[in-house]
Amino acid sequence: MVFEPSSLDSDAYRKMCAMHIEEKVAFLRRPEVYPDSPERVDVIKTHMSWVFLTERLVYKLKKPVRYDYLDFSTLEDRRRNCENEVRLNRRLAEHVYLGTVPLTTEADGGLKLGGEGRVVDWLVKMRRLPADRMLDVTIREGTVDAEDVRKLSQVLANFYRLSSSLAISPAEYRHSFEADIQSNLIELSDSRYALPRVQVDRLMAAQRQFLSEQGCLLEQRAGDGRIIDAHGDLRPQHICLTPEPVIIDCLEFNRQFRILDPVDELAYLALECERLSAPAIGDHVLRHYKKAAGDACPIELIVFYKAFRACLRAKIAVWHTVDHDVQDHQHWLRLARTYLDLAEQYMRRW
Repeated sequence: MVFEPSSLDSDAYRKMCAMHIEEKVAFLRRPEVYPDSPERVDVIKTHMSWVFLTERLVYKLKKPVRYDYLDFSTLEDRRRNCENEVRLNRRLAEHVYLGTVPLTTEADGGLKLGGEGRVVDWLVKMRRLPADRMLDVTIREGTVDAEDVRKLSQVLANFYRLSSSLAISPAEYRHSFEADIQSNLIELSDSRYALPRVQVDRLMAAQRQFLSEQGCLLEQRAGDGRIIDAHGDLRPQHICLTPEPVIIDCLEFNRQFRILDPVDELAYLALECERLSAPAIGDHVLRHYKKAAGDACPIELIVFYKAFRACLRAKIAVWHTVDHDVQDHQHWLRLARTYLDLAEQYMRRW
């Protein structure tokens, strides 16, 4: 899955990048670096970024990594990605994404955030959202109410209604699922993850059978002009239930991952809400969209979308177990098994 520039030995390249980013991270950990003079800086390390949180703001620094689905390996790649992240996320979180900020080296050789010297990296600057109003937190704490869900449903329905349809042929749309199902099977069958092979084979066979017998339902979605440039990662932890709900962290780094049927994306949200033991929330949002859009998507396709997304999430979960920057690999394996069990539950419904 991961590959490095061929001009350098892979280990040497990783060590060089680690050395450079460690210097930047050490600098950005310091409260005096930031213009709002915070008392402290909280730091989060993700699969693709370092995130620095002050009391009011968030700064995101991309790791200099290159995978088969994204490329942050050069300064120009990271600049372009930061700009795309701001532009695309403003669709659903206009006032959260404030812009991009350069990290520079100054005449004295020191680093400066937003300086005038030579640019050595770029960061995304955001307003910090209230953690206790993120949807995953409100679900766990039992603080989400009907009005929150109604407002969220309206925001998403408006977003999908105003999004332009993309030109994709019915055959191309169906083929994308055939290819992804095969990719999921190969990855989830890898012996490194010790996942139940019989279950994986059964799930993939069922999804292939759906494509064979009811693939026309997918083709009709493309034929009806339902495919749009969507969010791409619509999970509860990316939804903030402020008075006007906002949705952050779209998949800016790969447009192909955002080319979606709104029902597929909302089925994914419903899956994630169900995993958190709140299925009624996702189901309500999906019903609201269907009514607002006049979209009579059949239940069989919605169930397929949920099963497919559950397998895709299982694949992403196991990828974390081979990332040396990620801790608690057993957590990710347990999560992958949870997704497979959910996919099997959905499979029994079609």
